[in-house]
Amino acid sequence: MGILVVGTVAFDSVKTPSGTRADVLGGTAVYFGVAASYFSDVSIVSVIGDDFPEEHIAFLQRKGIDTSGLERQKGNTFRWKGEYGSDLNTCTT
Repeated sequence: MGILVVGTVAFDSVKTPSGTRADVLGGTAVYFGVAASYFSDVSIVSVIGDDFPEEHIAFLQRKGIDTSGLERQKGNTFRWKGEYGSDLNTCTT
């Protein structure tokens, strides 16, 4: 029996004391799906925008994740932005 993941597939931008990364592949469905793919079959259900690159879908598929539940809609993919200070347990979003 596999796992069905329903959540966000997003672009994350993160700033830490060590540096900044913008628009990297993220979202709860991605993080959970990749981790779960080591133990079970995984299918993802989420909405992505028309700006979402095929290379990210190919990455998920290489992890053995079924991406047939990704629905591409007109517009931009969800984005999350966070900043961490010296206390990495606290984030400003």
